[in-house]
Amino acid sequence: MKALSREQADSFRYNGFLFALPALAPEEIVACLAGLDRLERELGSPVADADIRWRSHAHAHSPWFNWLIRHPRILDAVEDLIGPDILVWTSTFFIKEPHSPTFAAWHQDATYFGLEPKESVCAWVALTDASHEAGCMEALSSQGAPRQLRHAALRLEHSINRAGQTIVEPLDSSRPVAMSLPAGYFSLHHELAVHRSAPNNASHRRVGIGLNYIPPHVRVNGSVRMRAMLVRGKDTHGHFDLIDPPSAERDAAALAVHLQVSDAYGRNYNEQVRRHEQQFAAANI
Repeated sequence: MKALSREQADSFRYNGFLFALPALAPEEIVACLAGLDRLERELGSPVADADIRWRSHAHAHSPWFNWLIRHPRILDAVEDLIGPDILVWTSTFFIKEPHSPTFAAWHQDATYFGLEPKESVCAWVALTDASHEAGCMEALSSQGAPRQLRHAALRLEHSINRAGQTIVEPLDSSRPVAMSLPAGYFSLHHELAVHRSAPNNASHRRVGIGLNYIPPHVRVNGSVRMRAMLVRGKDTHGHFDLIDPPSAERDAAALAVHLQVSDAYGRNYNEQVRRHEQQFAAANI
């Protein structure tokens, strides 16, 4: 039985996004927030204030997070869009403190991923209410014709994104769709979906997690050999070095794998920033 109706799948393919889908039971939300709390107590700070590597790839070091990326309600929906063989190639905490200026400018995830073909789907899971007041994601419809837009890595102050990137070509942003999510629900967006989020003006912490899924035939077009984790089906393509789930929370083995994953991701990300700038500079010659 499919998780998404035909109408939902068609809507995703036309608009580039879909919301709001139920996933986590109340006790599952509690377990995930407890896992985040343990991580932040070990770090001695909120994730956003720690070294950047702690924002991403928690599936490599935390069993609770590894459980989340395999949640059947999430994977069933993803399978309806990309097929039965599924890899996770990155995952990220998107946390905004109460009344914080943290935001995301208009951007596309694909810009610095370097994936080909562009078939990555992000499941964005709300662990606390991601209301409009709390700075939920807003998206623009692709209207059935998604394309890569020009970005610049401007290192924008208070940006939740690694490079502080934003779209720098004309953009009709007059009809954004606010993807408000109650805690325990998730949205789906394609890597070419144009989206942003405003600051958190609510009195609660907005905790979201982005889980990025790809089918195994997708590859990275750069020079860095990347890691990924198989979460459903099989990988017969071998474009990624597969990592195993962590057996214990942040033990020595898990931390070593997490460091390898983070290092490779960072090197590819920096390469893709340069590649994107060169691509669009050449197009303007």
